[in-house]
Amino acid sequence: MAGNSEIDEGFYSRQLYVLGHEAMRRMGAANVLIAGLKGLGVEIAKNVILSGVKAVTVQDEGSAVWSDLSSQFYLRECHLGQNRASCSLQQLSSLNPHVEVSAHTGPLDEELLLRFQIVVLTDSSLDDQKRFGQLCHSHGIKLIVADTKGLCGQLFCDFGEKFEVLERDGEMPASLMIERITKENPGRVIWTDDQKHGFSDGSKVVFSDVQGMTELNSIGPVEIKVSDKYSFSICDTSSFSEYERGGVVTEVKQPFQLDFKPLSEALHDRKLLILNDHGKISRHNTLHLAFQALHDFRQSMTSRDGFHSPSLPMASQTDADSLLEMVRELNTVAEVEQLDEAAVRLLSCTARGDLAPINAFFGGLAAQEVIKACSRKFTPLQQWMYFDALECLPEDKDRLAECSTDTRYDGQTAVFGASFQKRLGNQKYFLVGAGAIGCELLKNFALIGLGAGEEGHITVTDMDYIERSNLNRQFLFRSPDIGNPKSEVAAKAVCQMNPQMKITSHQNRVDAASEALYDYSFFKGLDGVAAALDNVEARVYLDSRCVLHQKPMLEGGTLGSKGHTLVVVPHLTEPYGPAKSSSSNAIPLCTLKNFPHRIEHTLQWARDQFEGLFKQTPENVNCFLRDPGFVERTLSHGDVEAMETLEAVWRGLQDMEAGGQRPKSWEDCVSWARCKWETLYNNDIRQLLHCFPPDEVTSNGLPFWSGSKRCPHPLTFDPKNSTHVGYVMAAAKLYGQTYGIKGTRDNGSIEQILEKVQTPPFNPKSSVKIHLTDQEMEEERQKESEKAQLEELKGKLSSLKNSAQMHPIDFEKDDDTNFHMDFIVAASNLRAENYDIPAADRHQSKRIAGRIIPAIATTTAAVAGLMCLELFKLVQGHKKIESYRTSYLNLAVQYFVLSQPSRPPDFQVAGKKYTLWDDFLIEGRCHNQQEITLEDMLRYIKEKSGLTVSALYYGPAVLYMGQEERLKKRVSDVVKMVTKADIPPHQKVLELIPSFEEDEDCETVPPIRYLLL
Repeated sequence: MAGNSEIDEGFYSRQLYVLGHEAMRRMGAANVLIAGLKGLGVEIAKNVILSGVKAVTVQDEGSAVWSDLSSQFYLRECHLGQNRASCSLQQLSSLNPHVEVSAHTGPLDEELLLRFQIVVLTDSSLDDQKRFGQLCHSHGIKLIVADTKGLCGQLFCDFGEKFEVLERDGEMPASLMIERITKENPGRVIWTDDQKHGFSDGSKVVFSDVQGMTELNSIGPVEIKVSDKYSFSICDTSSFSEYERGGVVTEVKQPFQLDFKPLSEALHDRKLLILNDHGKISRHNTLHLAFQALHDFRQSMTSRDGFHSPSLPMASQTDADSLLEMVRELNTVAEVEQLDEAAVRLLSCTARGDLAPINAFFGGLAAQEVIKACSRKFTPLQQWMYFDALECLPEDKDRLAECSTDTRYDGQTAVFGASFQKRLGNQKYFLVGAGAIGCELLKNFALIGLGAGEEGHITVTDMDYIERSNLNRQFLFRSPDIGNPKSEVAAKAVCQMNPQMKITSHQNRVDAASEALYDYSFFKGLDGVAAALDNVEARVYLDSRCVLHQKPMLEGGTLGSKGHTLVVVPHLTEPYGPAKSSSSNAIPLCTLKNFPHRIEHTLQWARDQFEGLFKQTPENVNCFLRDPGFVERTLSHGDVEAMETLEAVWRGLQDMEAGGQRPKSWEDCVSWARCKWETLYNNDIRQLLHCFPPDEVTSNGLPFWSGSKRCPHPLTFDPKNSTHVGYVMAAAKLYGQTYGIKGTRDNGSIEQILEKVQTPPFNPKSSVKIHLTDQEMEEERQKESEKAQLEELKGKLSSLKNSAQMHPIDFEKDDDTNFHMDFIVAASNLRAENYDIPAADRHQSKRIAGRIIPAIATTTAAVAGLMCLELFKLVQGHKKIESYRTSYLNLAVQYFVLSQPSRPPDFQVAGKKYTLWDDFLIEGRCHNQQEITLEDMLRYIKEKSGLTVSALYYGPAVLYMGQEERLKKRVSDVVKMVTKADIPPHQKVLELIPSFEEDEDCETVPPIRYLLL
């Protein structure tokens, strides 16, 4: 942001939902120095620049060598022998127009460091770390040290003494609706039993909208003590007024201070080690000593030909012995109880490696610490973290890497050897998604050489086109790319990083509609699939295709600072599986319609209003006009739903003079919007209060309006109120757009029209029924209404068949000129005012109503790095489940859980165990012979498994249940006969579900996968 207090919300859109405006403004004043621009340094620089600090200086004295190309994505072969920082400057500068980026090619010294608020050291000596660490600590400069060696890495932070953290974790403050408050010492607060609280002892809260015990509304934050799942105690309330009803309790986030030790002191304090893989506690303690020993080794050994001077250990037993002896010597002081000597030897053999996935992971972590240092948001690392992925090495660990020289993969062959590099190059992978994670994966694929060999290939597909809000984290895209296909631009960008890459880009959604393209032959030609998707449904579908075709899948996702990775290995791990039900998170319809109590409810209501008024009704009108069967099809949905739909269609087509709502002018649109305002925010509320007055009590004698039911009040339209007029303006513009009527943005002319609008008087109706539960609503919908009304409506519609079509509007949250968010914000906040719910600003409203997933480049980089570490294992064909890792991380609080994936659950059929990966694979045509009959297939299954098929299903169709006349027919003919449809030409696999005579009660059985080749 280059110090400008104005934040570019279009560019930083998704990141703002992670960090917030205040944290971003603090970042906009930060000058950051990143020393060392090899693979790790450029990863950190990329993420920090994208995040939006004021300025970044990259420092490196060194020249590019072959081994740099394995992980430094801005270096090309033409840059060999040139300064790394200078060669990378142009690309780094183009990442974010709001950040000043400069290069320093001289050495590090005190004068240089004192110009910055945050200093990041990579690929530095221990002496420099200590010396500059002391300087930074004494001058209040935040220091971050990051280093990677092969499959291992370290991270260290020193943010000085009394570093203030303004917000611990970035989570939304917990908030609950109050059921009642006791009048005692201490008072107890009880909330409705359908809500889970996020409070803990010592949390501080404030109260609002409490009726009766109003003293709580005016006191400052109160410390609480949790009593049970549904209550906590507060201060002495015995002298307060009697509690009546209502109220909201909201957590108040408290800042706190942390003290950091300088590196020279923290080096000897193992209590400062943060664990990330609890199966490796002794390894983390050992790596802390081993990284120190590597510095000693480099000083003690004479320079050799290779990667560094002074030299790192070679992949030899002699060097491994030497490094281990140094670690043992350091341990005479450190006194680690159990050294992981095997890890030291593996580190020694791989330390010369420079791997893109490890650098991506640590680059994300280190950049997140930079963000914490300058924004004071989130909990920083205190103070050491080690990570290793040594399980990526061959499972027969006796084999040492064969080093090659002068290739772009030298940094990788130093770890895995040249033969593995060839295998990587010949892989054929399918990447689904070219967004944030997809860009990072493609970058990693290019650096490691996946699919870059003679027989290799990558297919990437993404149906989306580049938008401006993508540029902040989808780092392969630039402003000139806006409007172009993501997959196409991303593929071209990584081919520039590695010209050997072979990539084909598609713009297809991967779902049932694209199975003709991504068919049996396509999947059979793959070695694996990578999912970079942003929704569960798409992941579930892709996972099902991988299970069907027995292909491994890499999967990862992010939500702000949180991320996860999953590796799916056929017959070894559990698949991603079917979508878990999200019904528990759905807002009940009766809550949306009559009883909202959170801003999320009013925003969802506003979004539903938008969809109903400006999209669904125009679409229904158009369907009615062009489809003769629309009315009859609508009537089949039930009388209540049909009445609602057809009435809306009639109103949309009939002129206002005749009682409809079809406008002829801009004035008509404004009049419609003003009357809609009156209906929603005055009349409907008055009707609700007529049915349930404020003093209404339940059959138990308790107040009806209590707990989650907030008693509303009607609003009176005020032409001087900007929200009132804003609603009318936005609603009129959108309504006019659906009819092709252009309006004005001039508030003055709107006010003149409003003066002439007459809103009809309202009289409450005693016949109106307000539903208290969704079940009541559903029961009402099932009832049949007067058929005469529907017949009358059909007759009225028949005379409107020649009307002009309407123009449905698709909701677009990121265009601030289209009035979509103007309508949502006004509609929601007015309803919130009805129910005394605190309003939401435009930024918060956009996130909730637009269902925006918060995102930041740091988490994306870390997740993609972890996914590619699992890729190394898949390519090598690791057979042990303990070699693989599933990961969950939250960079906001340095929370990491790396664990062994779950094994696939098994089930039994007639006493024999199977898993979801098992099937009965049958070739319908063997060696170009005639297709087998149903009888042949059943006999084959009996011979192979000893199981007798008693019934056979294809989807909902019953193919066989003892019908002997079908046994002599070809399987495909039976399918066509029963389904009364041809089998699509692209469908080469029929999934048939058998029932077995030996175990007919078994609910889960292996499918029969019948190949039509």
